[in-house]
Amino acid sequence: MKYNITCVPKPRQTRADKWKKRPCVLRYRAFADECRLNKITIPEQGSHISFYMPMPKSWSKKKKASMLGYPHEQTPDIDNLIKSLMDAVMKQDCGVWDIRITKMWAYEGAIEIT
Repeated sequence: MKYNITCVPKPRQTRADKWKKRPCVLRYRAFADECRLNKITIPEQGSHISFYMPMPKSWSKKKKASMLGYPHEQTPDIDNLIKSLMDAVMKQDCGVWDIRITKMWAYEGAIEIT
């Protein structure tokens, strides 16, 4: 299943984030709300999660065409992306024991779970 949601890394939160409203925390909360609205589920075994990261608008059309589908080797790290997705859609993520994750460049951000 493919969801047209751009994943954001999970920020390190403090107690003050309840009232401070830092931009990174607001972005994560909006992402988590959108995941819940789309009813994303992660099986506990045998799933492959692909994160499609959007290319920067500053890139030329030629560079975008050449990078389409190539591995995304920049920040955010893949462990932060999977942590944010699992924390957004699961109360207890300790049940997931077999998962494969990839992170690639795309024209628009998306999450695909197979």
